[in-house]
Amino acid sequence: MAHATSPNTHVSADAPQKTPGLHLDVAHAKASRPASRSGPAITCDDVKVFYKQHLAVRDVNLSFARNEVSALIGPSGCGKSTVLRSLNRMNDLIPGARVEGMVRFEGTDIYGEGVDATEVRRRIGMVFQKPNPFPKSIYENIAYGPRVTKMQVDNMDDLVEEALRKAAIWDEVKGKLKESALALSGGQQQRLCIARAIATKPQVILMDEPCSALDPIATLKIEDLMEELTKEFTIIIVTHNMQQAARVSQRTAFFTAEADEHGDRTGRLVEYDETAKMFSNPNDQRTEDYISGRFG
Repeated sequence: MAHATSPNTHVSADAPQKTPGLHLDVAHAKASRPASRSGPAITCDDVKVFYKQHLAVRDVNLSFARNEVSALIGPSGCGKSTVLRSLNRMNDLIPGARVEGMVRFEGTDIYGEGVDATEVRRRIGMVFQKPNPFPKSIYENIAYGPRVTKMQVDNMDDLVEEALRKAAIWDEVKGKLKESALALSGGQQQRLCIARAIATKPQVILMDEPCSALDPIATLKIEDLMEELTKEFTIIIVTHNMQQAARVSQRTAFFTAEADEHGDRTGRLVEYDETAKMFSNPNDQRTEDYISGRFG
């Protein structure tokens, strides 16, 4: 079983770089922040995810610190996106999917009896790999979530502006709120989707490879935005981009996949630690091999 390193562990960002072939500027990796006295934002205890009879990912033990960016990395098929979707019950929408173990948010098991999955998703928002604005106006995209979840909103205009400002796109769209969101560029659409997630007042934002469909300039804007958003939100991101994980995250979890005698692959958590430590001196050889490009 893989064990997550406590968020209280301190590792210097100036640790010597050991990983052969690695060309990441780990000296400038985001510094981890002191753990909140109120505990982690989300904790996974012995989490397993099944798709019907197939065990997709097992033995996940993680604690995500508040107001930080945590990155999930690993080769395709290792379960990192599956784990991400388990954090706000998005896997409930997949027929045959089930989660064992415990995922705690604010101390409550989100899979516990009587827990409202819709409320879980309101408080733990999600941004997907490809921008997916609704075929509605920019304004209606932002207002949609609060309306559907029946949030008490004093002034919807103010809420829409606040969300767009927090997503760093207000100045670009304030004069065309009634126009279709589909007319925006790819990078603008993704920031709009982040604003749409923010509008429901979540505490955590999950991002599943949010920059994979974007050009480098749009990617940089999203990465800068993540740093700003951690002042208010906890962010957990899946990425295949090692440079991105090093740039934006305070902590990184590495997953890999293991095949059984029948060739069925099951993902598992290998290592979780401060990003500077993971990219300069990981504890597990598999982590070093992946980060240095030997496989994956």
